[in-house]
Amino acid sequence: MKTDAQWEDLVYEAALKVEDAAGRKLFLEQACVGDPRLRETVEGMLADQAEADRFFAEGGDALRVSVESFQNSNGEAHLEGDSRIKLPEDEQIGSRIGRYKIMEKIGEGGCGRVYLAEQEDPVRRTVALKIIKLGMDTKSLVARFEAERQVLALMDHPNIARALDAGATDTGRPYFVMELARGEKITDYCDQRRLDIRRRLELFIQICHAIQHAHQKGIIHRDIKPSNILVTNCDGVPVPKVIDFGIAKAVTGGRLADNTVFTVCEQFLGTPAYMSPEQAQMGGMDVDTRSDIYSLGVLLYELLTGRTPFDGTKLLESSMEELQRTLREEEPLRPSVMLASLAPEQRAAIAEARGIEPYRLSAVVRDDLDWIAMKALEKDRARRYETAHEMALDIARYLEGEAVLASPPGRIYLLRKMIRRNKGTFAAVGAVTATLLLGFGTSSILYLQERAARQDAEFEKNKEAFLRVREDSVHRITEAAYDMDAGKFEDAADSVRSIALDNVSPSKEAAQVYRGIGAWYATHEKWRDAEIFFGSLLQINHYRNYFASNAIWDVLEAGVSIAEISHDRGGYEKFRHTAIERSAHTADPLVAERLLRATLLLDASPETLQTLEMPARTVESSWPGVVTNASFTGDAPWRPVALALMDFRSERDRSAVERCQSAISSSTNNPARTACAALVLALASQRLGNASPAFASAQAARRSIEAKFSKGLAEGNDQEGYWFDWAMAQILLREWDAVAKKSLPGGP
Repeated sequence: MKTDAQWEDLVYEAALKVEDAAGRKLFLEQACVGDPRLRETVEGMLADQAEADRFFAEGGDALRVSVESFQNSNGEAHLEGDSRIKLPEDEQIGSRIGRYKIMEKIGEGGCGRVYLAEQEDPVRRTVALKIIKLGMDTKSLVARFEAERQVLALMDHPNIARALDAGATDTGRPYFVMELARGEKITDYCDQRRLDIRRRLELFIQICHAIQHAHQKGIIHRDIKPSNILVTNCDGVPVPKVIDFGIAKAVTGGRLADNTVFTVCEQFLGTPAYMSPEQAQMGGMDVDTRSDIYSLGVLLYELLTGRTPFDGTKLLESSMEELQRTLREEEPLRPSVMLASLAPEQRAAIAEARGIEPYRLSAVVRDDLDWIAMKALEKDRARRYETAHEMALDIARYLEGEAVLASPPGRIYLLRKMIRRNKGTFAAVGAVTATLLLGFGTSSILYLQERAARQDAEFEKNKEAFLRVREDSVHRITEAAYDMDAGKFEDAADSVRSIALDNVSPSKEAAQVYRGIGAWYATHEKWRDAEIFFGSLLQINHYRNYFASNAIWDVLEAGVSIAEISHDRGGYEKFRHTAIERSAHTADPLVAERLLRATLLLDASPETLQTLEMPARTVESSWPGVVTNASFTGDAPWRPVALALMDFRSERDRSAVERCQSAISSSTNNPARTACAALVLALASQRLGNASPAFASAQAARRSIEAKFSKGLAEGNDQEGYWFDWAMAQILLREWDAVAKKSLPGGP
């Protein structure tokens, strides 16, 4: 069992190898969980190391000068008492290590530096020389460095940087010499030369063969990413080179596995965006060659889309627990869907880097390349490609126009995944089902089995027709997305209007199409059409919890569109009931605020208001009470308006007036929000008997609203207000006009 000091050293050495600050912080959170003393000690050691590095970097020359006068011809220093010490020598430009002359520093890792060096004997050539850092030659790091040297020595492949030589300096620090791989990381190389999809795939196949070679030698790379794959030109032909096997792991029982120190802590090593779910588990299942298959899938995804399946920055900023959950549970978008979900200008830039028109890019990636990438990215490693060679063969089949082995997951597998993601719900359903079956007895079971058999037979009979209809709906939605990119929104609407919603699979791509068409109709004040498409959007995404914070805007947009159809009070009540039923218990203040705005556009019954008290309290608890701080931006300034609307509908008029005054005085306001607050203020003031302030406030809002609608609605932004913010103001203005006309027949 390790002592405290040994454990501190182990964690410290592992932390040194995580170079970026965010990654190191994330590593320490997990490695020191439940042990704040350990974390404090290790952070102190890291701080001391950083200070020492700065001292030697900034004061090394002065130190050497100061001892020159004490040196004898043997390079030793005479000190008091005739003690003699050997002066440490760091690598200097022009100095020699064995047969190699140091020319320049070209890289640095967690425990080693890489130099461009010149070899003169027995052949003259430039090489890359990697040497362990001064002051870091601890036993475990030397073992790790030795392991990397052995890894490279095992391999001989044209797409892997070769090991040429090895040795130790006079002070015993190990080094090894590698083939010099000068080049650009693969993603930069492809983008800067606008390589098309075919040429990117041809490079990728070579990388697969290199990784297969390593696997056959019993080595897992464990850090496949663009910066570890350099592309260089050899006689005008691009050649990718895989480098940095620094965190490679032997998968055989050979000496390499025995000599390499791999601990629970070190299993985090790697780059989160390219890391397999099992590699991120920190002591979970062992990592095998299929972890590299996952990383190859991420690389392929990025070569196709310019994005990784999960945002690397967000992964680094999240906690270790959230990072692991994301990689383990969340399903990435298919590459074609990822491309379709991007803003037009982003998609155009990605298409340009691939030498293709934006509207064709998703179509090229769709199906075969989607399936290949998603097979490599399977959470269950048993469902990934067995080998890198198998993945390369499938891509070669695609390039030759042959059928690929990868295919969409089957219905049973999708059902299993749904059950795993919703264990609680299915457990409850299963318990109820079991009780019913026991109650019905054997005859009921036999009946259900017979019915299931009939249904299966019917499904098989109609499966081809069903799949044809579903494929047609996907095709229409894709065509609609292309039309939207070209600004042909009415053509896009015609493409999807006739699709039965039951035949539309819930997806981000489908949501984007229906949302975009609905917003286009709304900005042209075609509220009936807008209501149809937003209603369809909510129905399509029923099973995607589309009342969550990342999509609650759709609820607000739908509510505004329905409320604008003044004669359809029944439609609004139905919408309001569904929205409250799904989101009234939310703990997210953003969801609660938009729920209030969406469901209080028209007057509400006491029962409805009672159900909205809980989300109102959620908003209240998140609002500081006064919105005057310029840093209090984004959605938060809408919260007093939402609360004022709730107060007004509940006849708490004085509170409504105070909240509206606070919102209007906010330094972070925008014209649409000011108009809404002014109209709620007018309505509440009128009911309190303060007619003059009410009319003045309403008139100011009217001028702003009429000016906006005379210029025409646009999508909008946080500063000026979105189209649905202005539509909300217009709805409130109509309510004010009705109140004013009733109370003062001669009024406006």
